[in-house]
Amino acid sequence: MKEKTFNTVFNIAIVIAMLLAVLVSNILKFRNPEVDKVLLVIASIGACMGVINTVLSANGYILTFLFGFIDVVIYAFVCWKNGVVGQFALHAFYFLPMQLVGFLQWRKRGASHDRQVRAKRFTKKQWMILIPAVLASLLAAFGILYGIDRAKLSSGALTEIDTLKVATDAAALVFNIFGQVLLSLAFMEQWYCWILVNVFSVTIWATTLLHGGADSSAVVMLLKYSFYFINSLNGLRIWLKLSRPEAAVTP
Repeated sequence: MKEKTFNTVFNIAIVIAMLLAVLVSNILKFRNPEVDKVLLVIASIGACMGVINTVLSANGYILTFLFGFIDVVIYAFVCWKNGVVGQFALHAFYFLPMQLVGFLQWRKRGASHDRQVRAKRFTKKQWMILIPAVLASLLAAFGILYGIDRAKLSSGALTEIDTLKVATDAAALVFNIFGQVLLSLAFMEQWYCWILVNVFSVTIWATTLLHGGADSSAVVMLLKYSFYFINSLNGLRIWLKLSRPEAAVTP
């Protein structure tokens, strides 16, 4: 009962906190005549949907994929407007179809609107496959994104290459991909990926704001991933329990 009460209070608190943060941010930003108010509102809606999505995911409920679909569509649009190429491609061409894949997989593992998914954990053999795959993917993603920026630099569309931004964008891209696969297959280890994704994403949007010239929606994205980080820690705690042998049955 104490566990259930804590989760309920935590979930309500994080959603309300996000709503208040977005509201205050919007009020402050709306005073600036140069702000794209429509984009700001759209980004704010997506941020709120995203927080609800991650809260449901942390608790193992299948409705996470409904809110995830809305969040993915909006976030892809915001990334496109802010020139975060890796994140745009990731969300538009990978996360969007994976919402359906995850929904179908979780249904097979007993998840519903009021029933938690049966989670599972990695074996030693799976870890030995995952780690080299992640490292190789990180190198490949960095090379591709760096190459894109070099092409922009040569064409005059870019004045300099921000290596830190490229590196964090590549890392967020890779861990998002692996995290979504593990999420769809109901592996507890997804939360290690999400924690890293949130750290890198906070870095991306904080850097975007510090360098100036970013759209006002970047503030909302920074708030969004800050709350995501807090929720991912709680998600790890919950899924460590959901994936215990007595709680999760692997088919």
